[in-house]
Amino acid sequence: MTDPIRVPVTLDHHDHVRGPFFHGTAAVVGPGEELVAGRTSNFQTDRVMRHVYFTAAVETAVWGAELATALTGTPGHGRVYEVEPTGPFEDDPNVTDKRFPGNPTLSYRTRHPLRVVGELEDWTPHPPEVLAGMLASLARLREQGLDVIED
Repeated sequence: MTDPIRVPVTLDHHDHVRGPFFHGTAAVVGPGEELVAGRTSNFQTDRVMRHVYFTAAVETAVWGAELATALTGTPGHGRVYEVEPTGPFEDDPNVTDKRFPGNPTLSYRTRHPLRVVGELEDWTPHPPEVLAGMLASLARLREQGLDVIED
């Protein structure tokens, strides 16, 4: 059950959000390394991202890992890392109150690096047909010009 009184997460008001936090990616990194903004988007290859995205929900990070590898053609099903934000963060406006009321995916973004704490190795990838369905849905959004990333 979700909290009926959600407190928005803003750059000035984020201390009430507790981890652990996760980031799903195709990248191979180790503990202590930092994930930084300024990299090419996995979803729009002609776009350089000004934020790094993360979540407090493992399932959301799993989707990030799987979509990142599928969209970049990287072999495997991706990696999920536990991360620590090094600066202020806010709700991810791409999903918060747009695609989902509130922020049920517990998705956030920051312009500051995310420090990798370690890798989650015991997560289960989605069945191939479920991943294919998500990729088809993303393709439809792209065809309709609705694959907008607010970065």
